[in-house]
Amino acid sequence: MDTITPEPRPAWIAGRAEQGTATLDVHHPFDGSDVATVAVPGPDQVERAVAAAVAAVPVLRRTPAHVRAAALEHTSKQLAARAEELAELITAENGKPLKWAEAEVRRAVSVFRIAAEEARRFSGDLQRLDTDAAGENRLAMVRRVPRGPVLGIAPFNFPLNLVAHKVAPALAVGAPIIVKPAPRTPLSALVLGEILAETGLPEGAFSVLPLGNEDTAKLVADPRLPVVSFTGSGPVGWSLADAAPRKHVVLELGGNAAAVVLGDWADLTGAAQRIATFGNYQAGQSCIAVQRVIVERSVADEFIPALAEAIAAQRTGDPYDSTVDVGPVVDEAAAERIVAWVDEAVAAGAKLLAGGSRQGATVEPTLLTSVPADTKAWSEEIFGPVLAVSVVENADEAFAAVNASAYGLQAGVFTRDVRLAFRASAELEVGGVIIGDVPSYRADQMPYGGVKGSGVGREGVLAAMHDLTEERVTVFAGIDL
Repeated sequence: MDTITPEPRPAWIAGRAEQGTATLDVHHPFDGSDVATVAVPGPDQVERAVAAAVAAVPVLRRTPAHVRAAALEHTSKQLAARAEELAELITAENGKPLKWAEAEVRRAVSVFRIAAEEARRFSGDLQRLDTDAAGENRLAMVRRVPRGPVLGIAPFNFPLNLVAHKVAPALAVGAPIIVKPAPRTPLSALVLGEILAETGLPEGAFSVLPLGNEDTAKLVADPRLPVVSFTGSGPVGWSLADAAPRKHVVLELGGNAAAVVLGDWADLTGAAQRIATFGNYQAGQSCIAVQRVIVERSVADEFIPALAEAIAAQRTGDPYDSTVDVGPVVDEAAAERIVAWVDEAVAAGAKLLAGGSRQGATVEPTLLTSVPADTKAWSEEIFGPVLAVSVVENADEAFAAVNASAYGLQAGVFTRDVRLAFRASAELEVGGVIIGDVPSYRADQMPYGGVKGSGVGREGVLAAMHDLTEERVTVFAGIDL
């Protein structure tokens, strides 16, 4: 797809399109071809974006809920109207197969629709205080107010929907937002800026700044941006939190998600197909892509061959081909690292049942068994199309294996035993447990986030709206209740 334009695609500075002081070239990960050139704003433009966001705080906070909701509805409808264009753009900049890009656009449409609905009903509550004698004739009104302008830092793997998850909740609560998309994938965010500019939101309500990662530190340190919402790698995220100890920081940092297959699960072929699909979708570049597969021994002899067969059916190739399931990873350096981690695991005693090599930035869907727990392919986030299988004796060992990780984002448990399902919910040290399916399921309205090395805070539209606001209490005295 050739989308090169005569001049660089503009940045959005306080809601206005502007050329920058430098440019950034975007390349297609599959073959390295040129996709587009993007304007990179200079320091003066970044300063104007921040100053405008600060100035917009009282204006946007006083903007009626129906106005903010209408802007969010417009954005949702325009994303839907431009779905084909956006899906092709996502595939161009990110390299994910077109069918997964189309799914991402549909999710972004839903995120803005849900935010519009929540903007209309996001209120507070009343508390009567006469539960004790000292509170007679007193009533408390508890409302939520924005913490202040938001800096949203988005990753490359979902260049539209993860931006949507930062922008939509912020605008829903009346908080200005500055978005810094990933340098490899800024195009979808810039189209979102174009759509937002049609809504008539106050000046400074949003900016989209396609800056290099080296320019992020100044924004993180800026005291005028009290909220930082970051999605990306753990080392970068924790370093940002350390650099802003007095800010409200939300971190979604990924993990090495486990799918547990217990002996009571009848449809092992179906479980294998789901795990193969969601270990390889987005080329494994999803925070909740299946990486670790923990199988009870009583079904391992039947399940593992079924999983190997399902992985062999995953097609790689040109992501614009509708039959392709697995596209390239973000670049050739990432592919080299992934294969190196696989080689390390094999050298340490793991068995390679499928894949294990690459062509350019495309990594073969890979299946490992008997993977030592201290190898990177098991213990770290591989962020590639690699599945590592471990066989355990029972549910106790399975749950212990899930928890024996530095990460805790989501886990999937294939069981029909309601008691084991409730045990999993109570015992697994993760932000979300999916019963009867892979850990890769995410509904955009549900709270989403992790524990341990997977971050702090929650996304999901309503959860994020709470995270971006704080309670303010007003007590009315002399009230006849």
